[in-house]
Amino acid sequence: MTSALACPVLYRLPVGEQQIDLNPLLGKKLSLRYSGQIFCVHCGKKSSKSFNQGYCYPCFIKLAQCDMCIMKPETCHYAAGTCREPSWGEEFCFQPHIVYLANSSGIKVGITRQSQTPTRWIDQGAVQALPIFKVASRHLSGLIEVTLAQHVSDKTSWQQMLKNNTVPLDLVAVRDQLLNQCQDQLHAIAKQFPDSPPQLLDDAESLTLDYPVLQYPSKVKSFNFDKEPLVSGVLEGIKGQYLIFDNGVINIRKFAGYEVEVTV
Repeated sequence: MTSALACPVLYRLPVGEQQIDLNPLLGKKLSLRYSGQIFCVHCGKKSSKSFNQGYCYPCFIKLAQCDMCIMKPETCHYAAGTCREPSWGEEFCFQPHIVYLANSSGIKVGITRQSQTPTRWIDQGAVQALPIFKVASRHLSGLIEVTLAQHVSDKTSWQQMLKNNTVPLDLVAVRDQLLNQCQDQLHAIAKQFPDSPPQLLDDAESLTLDYPVLQYPSKVKSFNFDKEPLVSGVLEGIKGQYLIFDNGVINIRKFAGYEVEVTV
């Protein structure tokens, strides 16, 4: 789903060439029917299975955007000359990144390209977010993330996020505590990048996010197109990349590339 920052967040569901406005559909019955066909989100070829949220297997094993270093940027191997697609890495990995704190199912640390804020926070269902550092590359952001993750989580519990069991936090206070705890390690990382050291965003303000939800589920049942091709129910909310129905939830991003017919 695509999103736009507003109060609440505005969502659209891309279906073929159409963009369906979802917020006006809250409280209405919505049906999604999977045709059984999958098309790679990169090359467009028909695939019998989806890898890494929408890629066919050949693209999955050859594209840099599907390499493990995207999930674990601290393992970036561009400098070793083994990047799958050096030109892609130069375009996407060697650009400004943000290291941030977010409150989605509790406090977590994360990274994203600067151009992807606040989209990344919305996709995670965060109710609060605070940028901490601006850095020159994905590799550097990953090194900082791993350091801070020694003290706070770098994962989101999607079940707790969807239940909205989230207590407001003072993210600035959490940031300051983390910086104090990791001072020596962060200084050592900065020394590795003398030409482009991390920029501390000490004047950044916490962002509060609100989502279009009529009712949060007390129990989370997840739908899966691979097991049941029809998902249908009253749309009660949208948060992160999830549609919340009165009878379960579905992670739309997980099924990127799936051919689906949408009926309101």
